[in-house]
Amino acid sequence: MCELSNWNGRVYKIARSELSKFAERGDADNTGIYFLLGKDDFNVDTIYIGESEHILTRLKQHLNDSRYWNDAIAIISKDDVLNKAHIKYLENQFFEFAKNSERAIIQNQTTPTRSSISEYDEAMLAEFISNTRLLVNVLGHKVFDSVEETVIKQDEQRIQYLLTGPRGANAQGYVVVDGFVVIEGSVVAYETVPSFPDSYHSLRDLLIKRNILDSNYRFIRDYIFTSPSTAASIVLGRAANGRTAWCTEKGKKLKDMEEQNMSKLN
Repeated sequence: MCELSNWNGRVYKIARSELSKFAERGDADNTGIYFLLGKDDFNVDTIYIGESEHILTRLKQHLNDSRYWNDAIAIISKDDVLNKAHIKYLENQFFEFAKNSERAIIQNQTTPTRSSISEYDEAMLAEFISNTRLLVNVLGHKVFDSVEETVIKQDEQRIQYLLTGPRGANAQGYVVVDGFVVIEGSVVAYETVPSFPDSYHSLRDLLIKRNILDSNYRFIRDYIFTSPSTAASIVLGRAANGRTAWCTEKGKKLKDMEEQNMSKLN
């Protein structure tokens, strides 16, 4: 459970197998919003965004879903002041955050309706949204953060890395807090090697399916990978060590840059 001082919200992360423990909380069936987190057949993150006037009751119903989920995050107000219009508004806002970030496959079948609320309520919910996003990040989920929001802010300039290879591979990227961004316009190999791991095949297919890679195998937008190695493997069409594959314009490897930065700490 996470909360902030001077905020009436409360955030719970609940493992599917521990829903009964959450039920012991006095506020478990309060009004609020929730997120169901899991993985699909491609091992890609999934999310369902929902709202309910009885959170615990709704989560119990989701145990019967055909699509499996691993964890739930429930957000309620300590004094149970959220009403139906509030939570419909919040549901819509977090759906839009997830949609724009493209960090996970959204399981909702339709776009949640945005309710009409007063300016006063909108201002109150703006703080609720900001604090919820902060605590969801603290819990290890950046599903609502866009590429721009996760870029490492540096005093001078971001270090850009390059990667070229056979079969047309030509990409640029940079390190972010939670992975590695391949920049829009980068091109991946048009073919993969026979030994290309199935997990990477699945991810490559998904990038094409989601129109992140176009028909020329070009990234149409910046895309965050979980690691430099995953990014390098997708670009090259073969398994690769990203720490040695990605190099600066002067030929310095990512591995060397990391070690150089570590030496400054000693």
